[in-house]
Amino acid sequence: MSEYAALSRTAPLPAWPLVLMFGLVPVWWLTGAFYLVWPVFGLLLAGLLAARGGVRLPTGAPLWLLFCAIAALSLVEVDRVTEAATALLRLAFYLTALAVGVYAYTLARERGMAVLWLPLMLFWASLVALGWVGVLAPGLSLATPVERLLPHGLAAAPYVHDMVHASGAELRADGVSTLRPSAPFPYTNLWGSCFALLLPAVLAAVSGSRAPGVTSIRPGWPRRLLILSVPLALPPAFLTLNRGMFVSLGIGLVFVALRAVRRGRPRLLATIAVLAVAAAALTWFIPIDTLIAARTETSDSTADRLSLYGEVLHRIVDSPLLGFGAPTTVDTTSAPAPVGTQGQLWMVLYSNGIPALAVFLGWFLVTVRAGLRLRRPAGLWLSAVPLIALVQLPFYGLNYQNLSVLFLVAGAIAAAASPRVSRATVERVAPRLPVPAGSR
Repeated sequence: MSEYAALSRTAPLPAWPLVLMFGLVPVWWLTGAFYLVWPVFGLLLAGLLAARGGVRLPTGAPLWLLFCAIAALSLVEVDRVTEAATALLRLAFYLTALAVGVYAYTLARERGMAVLWLPLMLFWASLVALGWVGVLAPGLSLATPVERLLPHGLAAAPYVHDMVHASGAELRADGVSTLRPSAPFPYTNLWGSCFALLLPAVLAAVSGSRAPGVTSIRPGWPRRLLILSVPLALPPAFLTLNRGMFVSLGIGLVFVALRAVRRGRPRLLATIAVLAVAAAALTWFIPIDTLIAARTETSDSTADRLSLYGEVLHRIVDSPLLGFGAPTTVDTTSAPAPVGTQGQLWMVLYSNGIPALAVFLGWFLVTVRAGLRLRRPAGLWLSAVPLIALVQLPFYGLNYQNLSVLFLVAGAIAAAASPRVSRATVERVAPRLPVPAGSR
């Protein structure tokens, strides 16, 4: 038994948990288990890391652990059972993201960045394919197996219904489609947020970088398919009408362009120029400015958001250290959404307090700084991801699966910025340990 324990601590981690977690998104979506299965995989990853033992934490992980501890303490401020349940779910996703980041970091240090491309690119492929489902069948609305198994009263609750119901596009409160693609997410803003986070990762994967550090995918049909997927992803991205997606991604591309100029990377600048031309050409077929203007004329979303943000600043002075544990429904704002929503920054500030927000933002700043150490083309692309996420914080709910995507990339960044542990060294310690076929 002790010999097995010793071998388990030196064996390479398997890649299959990340592949199943990120690669079977259409399955999780169609079954209604997309949100429920995520923390289960988080427990699996944490268990494998614990069994391995001696795990080294990536940059920023202690800050995130401190944030999770404060978020857990803030649960004492919750008054209602339903709010406690949603707060616990958010905490589970915070911890799941950390498990993903540590697992990806350890895996990449042992086996190189290439092992992380498969789960990331499978998630991207699912996002694009299901985005097109939202374009071609925006009225699609399916009662999933999980939804049918739940008690009717629980499944009918708006928050639960959104998580377990499958729809092609975001649904209004009356069940009518908004025609804005959202699958596999219930809300189109989550789709747009994820698109902005993943696009630089895709460009990193096809950048052709073969130097040590963040290496891209080798030439072949997978790389050609990824290159083709980028223009295919633009129509559903445009039709989400996500202003935050455009702003955050634009800032990310400018950031990469400035770094490319400084590092003397003309091919990278050419890629950005091609993207800009393709996006501009698409506006001839999708009048994005007209659609956004029409949407804002019939919606007071900006005013509603400002009303919520002002209420957060007004109320947080009553509980600055631990916040209120969870968003709260009030009748003192013009928005129908609870106070503490419509932006992860406001969610953390209202739910968990000022110290939690400081630590939360500290993780983002540390991760952005780690990305600045990467200088190869693929690394330059990846370094934009945490900055894009930071820009999204005031107006997008960066939690749930999107946060895990961010942490997977953050784990890759941290691994690329630190010395790699060779697999040969690991196998030399445990030469007879069989390696599962799924981990090769």
